[in-house]
Formats: sequence, C-alpha cells, structure tokens
Amino acid sequence: MPTDCISYQKSGYFSKLIVDYLEEKLELQNTYNRFPTIENFKDQIKEKEANYSYQNRSVLVTALKKQYDNIEVSDATKTNIELLNETKTFTVTTGHQLNLFTGPLYFLYKIVSTITLCKDLKQQYPEKNFVPIYWMASEDHDFDEINFFNFKNKKIKWKTESNGPVGRLATNGLQDVLNIFKKELGIGDNAKYLKDLFQKSYLNHSNLADATRFLTNELFSAYGLVLLDGDDLSLKQLFSPFIKEELLHQTSFNKVNETNTLLKDYSIQVNPREINLFYIEDNLRERLLFENNQYKINNSSIVFSQSEILALLEKSPEKFSPNVILRPLYEEVILPNICYIGGAGEIAYWLQLKSNFEANNVTFPILLLRNSVLLAKEKQVHKADNLKLSWADLFSNQQELYTKKTQELSAFTLDFSEQKETLKKQFEKLNLIASQTDKSFIGAVKAQELKQIKGLENLEKRLLKAEKRMHSDQLERIIQLQNELFPNQSLQERSNNFSEYYNEFGQEFINKLVAELKPLNPYHTIITL
Repeated sequence: MPTDCISYQKSGYFSKLIVDYLEEKLELQNTYNRFPTIENFKDQIKEKEANYSYQNRSVLVTALKKQYDNIEVSDATKTNIELLNETKTFTVTTGHQLNLFTGPLYFLYKIVSTITLCKDLKQQYPEKNFVPIYWMASEDHDFDEINFFNFKNKKIKWKTESNGPVGRLATNGLQDVLNIFKKELGIGDNAKYLKDLFQKSYLNHSNLADATRFLTNELFSAYGLVLLDGDDLSLKQLFSPFIKEELLHQTSFNKVNETNTLLKDYSIQVNPREINLFYIEDNLRERLLFENNQYKINNSSIVFSQSEILALLEKSPEKFSPNVILRPLYEEVILPNICYIGGAGEIAYWLQLKSNFEANNVTFPILLLRNSVLLAKEKQVHKADNLKLSWADLFSNQQELYTKKTQELSAFTLDFSEQKETLKKQFEKLNLIASQTDKSFIGAVKAQELKQIKGLENLEKRLLKAEKRMHSDQLERIIQLQNELFPNQSLQERSNNFSEYYNEFGQEFINKLVAELKPLNPYHTIITL
C-alpha cells in the first residue's frame, strides 16, 4: 500500500490562515494562547485552574446530571461527570450542529479526536483528570445544513420547517426518513442495528436535542464522552454577567474588530454584530438589535428599554442565546476547559476571539485542528498499488493528476521546456543582431519568437491529448479511484455518513478510529478497512 504521509499544510484543502497557524507564523502569535503541543498543556492547566471557580463546577455537574436524567449512562460517562466535581479535572471540548444521524463523517472525527487527546493528556499528566465534552449546538437555527445525510451517494432528507432553536424542534416526520433509510440499508446484523439506532434516537424522542443526545451517547458512552447542551437555564444564569456586559458595552464588537485588523491579509471567517446575541423562544430565534437607545428583536415588534431588557435577563436568561462570536466565551465560562478541537472553519473564527476573552478575564483555550481522515477499503488500497499511485497523487488536483500520470505513462517526454529554452537562446542572438543593424527589425524578431513558442506549446498540448487517448483505460481507472475516495473532488469526510461504513464493518469501525487517530499529529490519517 502507499506509505507516504500528507501534512495538512500540503494537502491543498486548508486556507492560508490555517496553514500559517499550523506553521506558527509570527504574525498570528497574538491570536492564540498556546500552540497545541503536549508540553504546552502544563501551563494551560495552571492558568485555567487559577481562573475557574468551584461554584461553576458545582452548577455544571448539577446541570449535566439533570440533562442525563432520562438516558442510560455508561459507567465511564458517569465517572467522568463525577470527576468534574474535582478541582484537578479539566475538559477537552468539541462542538457540532445537531446533524441528522450525525451528518458528515467529520462529526465522528471531532469526537474521537477529543476522546483520544484526553487519553494522551492523562498519560502525560497522570495526577490530573481529563473529560471529553461534546457541546451540542442546540441553539443554532441553520436547519438546511443539518436536515439530511448521505448514504452511498443518496441524499436522505428530513422534510419539515424550523424557525426556532433546532434543539427544540419536534421530531415529527422522521418515520418517513426511516422508511427510506431502511430500504437503502438492506439486511444483516449491522443494518438492523442502524435501523434500531435511528428509531430509538428519533422516533422515541420528542425533540432533536434529546434525539441527538441519545444517538451520540449510544455511539460513544463506552469511551466516557460527556454531552452538554448549552440551552440550559442554570448554565445561562452563570453566563448572565457576560450577557449584561454585551448588552451594555458591546465589548465583543470592539475587540473582535480590533483583531480583524491584525488578520487583514486573510479571509475573515466571521464579522461581529454590535450585539452578538439572539433572542430565542421555542419557535423564534432572532437577532437582538440596539437602535435609538432601545433593544429590538429583529423581524418583530418586540422592543425593550435598557431597564426592561436587564430585568428580562435577570428573570429569564434562557431567552438570550450567544451567536458564533459569543458562544465560545459561553463554553469557556461554564467549563474547566483547556482545549477546543474544531474544524478549519471553527479554528479560523476562534483566532479572531482572543482579545475578547482577555477583556472578559476568561482563559483562552488551546486550539487544535481536529483529525482529518481518509477511509480506504482494502480493495481500493490494492487498486492504488496496481496503478502505482501514492497518497499524494490521490490528494492532488484531478486535472493535475491526469496530466502527471499521462506524462509518466508516456514512452517519451511530453514536456517541451528544453526545446523552448533552446529557441529562446536562438532568439536572444537574433535580437542582438537586430539591435546592431536595423532596430526596426526588433519588433519583427520578437513577433516571430512568440509565434514559434506558441507553436511549440500547441504541439505540446496536442501530443499530451494524443497520449491521454492512448492511455485512456488506465487513466480512467485512476480517476475512478480518486472519485471513490474523494466524492465531488473534495474530502470524503465532508459528505459521507458513518452509517455507510458501520453497515459494512460494525463497531470495529469506531474502535479503529479510536485506536488510530492521533490528535496532535498534523497529518491526514489514512485508515484501511
């Protein structure tokens, strides 16, 4: 099988900002606290330990126990919840939307990265405890991003409407989704398990948050994963002083904009609002606006004076929901967290937030890019061997791969660079002669040079095209394999769903992820199934 390793920086799938972060470029060092190395966690732990109150721990544990009231809790998860009472316990957190049946594969990779980092930290710092947390993004409203999953190139979609926080959305209509999914799954023990898992998750629970909690707990409770829903009254009460600061002083707007000027050479992931809060009810999620000395709910007639909105905050903090700018602050206020694990887009916006954390005196966590994984079946690995393909080949741009392999398969060189260089040298002499005789010839000589260079380039293209035709069978097999591993010429983890692999390999699929992912290793993980 191919043995080369593909770094994130050289894979071509990450932005300049993420590449520069991974390379610890000097111009980004003010945008994060500590770079993710196992040694740097020592000082991160000390800083968080000094800046996290026992009161917050107590409220957190009580809230978690209440959220787990109606769900079977594994011994590992139960132990981890109890460990959060101890001042020597810290969390590693990832977060994700409540995608239908987990959505793309990288949902699993984020969680497994979190679980395995906790194991690595426990080995390095045995006197401390580390608990993996999955933050359920139950207050999001981007339903179109989460209402489907792909199974063997078929899009399985939940057709319903959502206007409020998605976690509160009723699970009506999911029997139809299950009926379609059953037909696609076929027969067998793994197929039966997946059908039962979908039914128990979505048909036996009344809202999307409870369904997702059950589903994720079923998949990962054996590894001690703790699920946390931020749509919680007691947790919002802990965060209410920061909500008040946002309402009165718009600190995040000012601080994030300051950071954005430092990132002017990069694509900015998110732009702050003057108030980075939503007002939420069961079927309502709208931005909070401050206009003409009044607080308004966007797209509604609801208006508050300053005293009225502060009174509402005191009485009903659960009605205030932090947006993408403030949600990270919320997480770090209520959790004894030392590291956030996210995808490239998430890490990009976290890099905009450090100054706001400093202004609020909240410890900024270490930021770690989640593991990126390519799953290859044994038959696909054998194909790659037979076609003499490296992993770097398969990760490359498809047109570039096609051209490269055509050149390698050809019996002669398809690159006319040597001939073009010889031609340029000949015309250098002609240009010299023209300049010493009649300068009016210079233009004619230059035109002739361009014409002949163009002629060679055309011959080069025609020859390449002819060779592609000659080797079309092998080239088509190469492209077919790349398309299997990179659907839509993108990373497999961004489209495929875990059920496709669980249906074939069962629990061993997840066990293999946990065994093989190394979260501090900045290379794509290639797993053979």
